[in-house]
Amino acid sequence: MAADTHEADHDAEAYLKGSQEITEQIATWHLFNFLTKWGSLATAVAVLLFTVWFMPNGGFFPAAIAAVVLAVAGWWFLRSKPADH
Repeated sequence: MAADTHEADHDAEAYLKGSQEITEQIATWHLFNFLTKWGSLATAVAVLLFTVWFMPNGGFFPAAIAAVVLAVAGWWFLRSKPADH
């Protein structure tokens, strides 16, 4: 009752190791991290701006103030810190 493993054995032999340089992987990771971090902040600021602006009894100036406060706080917490080593 042994299962046929021909397909699995063939896949194991056909496996090729990646050829991307580690510096390229690091650069790609840093770009992904940068875009995720700052893109999330931009999305949160935009959602806050439009939510406060278009809510009942809301307005542009309170929305702009709230968005600027969130943007500054987000920049403060998300900025790059100097390396400790």
